Amino acid sequence: MIDRRLKVRHLQAFVEIARQKSLKRAAEILNLTQPAISKTLKELEQITGVTLLERSRGGVAMTIEGDVFLRYANSSLTAIDQAMTSVSAISKGEEGRVAVGALPSVAARMLPRAVELFARLAPNATPLIEDGPHGFLVDRLRAGRLDLVIGRLGKPDTMKDISFTQLYAEDVVIVCAPGHPLAGARALADIGRYPVIYPPQEAAIRPLVDRMMIANGVGDFPQRIESVSATFGRGLTLGGDALWIISTGVVADDIAAGRLIALPIKTELTAGPIGIMARAEDDLSPLAQMFRQAAIRAVGDLGLS
Repeated sequence: MIDRRLKVRHLQAFVEIARQKSLKRAAEILNLTQPAISKTLKELEQITGVTLLERSRGGVAMTIEGDVFLRYANSSLTAIDQAMTSVSAISKGEEGRVAVGALPSVAARMLPRAVELFARLAPNATPLIEDGPHGFLVDRLRAGRLDLVIGRLGKPDTMKDISFTQLYAEDVVIVCAPGHPLAGARALADIGRYPVIYPPQEAAIRPLVDRMMIANGVGDFPQRIESVSATFGRGLTLGGDALWIISTGVVADDIAAGRLIALPIKTELTAGPIGIMARAEDDLSPLAQMFRQAAIRAVGDLGLS
């Protein structure tokens, strides 16, 4: 529990002293007298119950406890600053654009609700939405062309310098058109008798689907078509005898409406986290922070968490 005696001024003073390595210089920057900043530091050490800085004629040096406290003090001040900036942006009707990338399952299922909620938070802002495979979107995020990406956690080598905040978990489903001869099939091996739309190498779900096939002793499919296009997958499946291996979110509405049927095949091995990705070292803009909050609320509204 946070000690009620702890104030923002204590954190600000401590962080500035640590940054300047001098009480005198920190006091000048914060427009305080040296006795006042010394008193603030003493109060902070009394609250924490430990010595945070060692004083000497040469300046100040951080103790082990001080190093630990500094990390969290910096994070706390950053969070407070972002909160104030975001609240101010909402009250002022922030204008501008936020660019968001979404994997197909997110674009079809959760994103529409997130955009609705974002419009309430920032009615004067314009969301720019792109969908596509994981690698393509993460590359655009890393290049600064997208502010956020919402989708599956990728392989470790694709997530370098990218932060990930999990929202919910999702698995893969195998679907077909109503009346398909395999509508009640329970064995993965059976689907190889028909065209199969399979996730390509760059798809985030590909390793999980491959693992499921290996675990079930299923080899390659003679009539395999690789695609991440929801439009193509839906069109081919509805218009013929193809079976489609795809993230549940992409076809959730189709299944609910009876346009597609999910085969009763166990796919637990394909379950994986869906979350928000951002550049690890960047502070999110006020609009990006608001879209992030809208996405989190959308997950709750839809009962996905």
